[in-house]
Amino acid sequence: MGGKVAGSVMSRRPARTAVGLLLVLGASLAACEYTYDDGGRSEPSPSASGPNNVVLPPDPALEQTVTGEALEEWAKSALPESQGQSFFSSSGYLNPGESKTEQTVQLPGGTYAVTLACRGTRRVSFAVRLGETDLVDLTLGCANARVSVVQLEADAILAITVGSRSDANFAYRVSRL
Repeated sequence: MGGKVAGSVMSRRPARTAVGLLLVLGASLAACEYTYDDGGRSEPSPSASGPNNVVLPPDPALEQTVTGEALEEWAKSALPESQGQSFFSSSGYLNPGESKTEQTVQLPGGTYAVTLACRGTRRVSFAVRLGETDLVDLTLGCANARVSVVQLEADAILAITVGSRSDANFAYRVSRL
């Protein structure tokens, strides 16, 4: 009779383990989140920040485009001074669906930081090309800035294209490191 009791206890353990596993899987699936890219700026998830990472809400003022002196002031603050020599910078306004391509001055061979920034309610695409070669191809959520490092083997002129599907401001700077 002792064997029978032990057998029934043994047969319950796999059932309990299976139920426990299903509960853990169910809780894991309940925590899944689906996001869809509708072209809008995605907000950082507070749960994505760890104890050393602080997620600050974006400044609502950065969703409004500006012109004139306000554009110049924003470009200065969005593109902080770099350690190296600044060779080329630009800023401006994009109408919905508009793109602009500009060329830098001739840059001597070397390593450069290309700092890109935008403001508006959506995203701005930036492409930095050397001839037919893409050096940077980035879609940046507005109210952000990004620095990309590029290496030029010889003297070169870069073509920088910015575009947006909605009203936006852009700013960028090319600085030698």
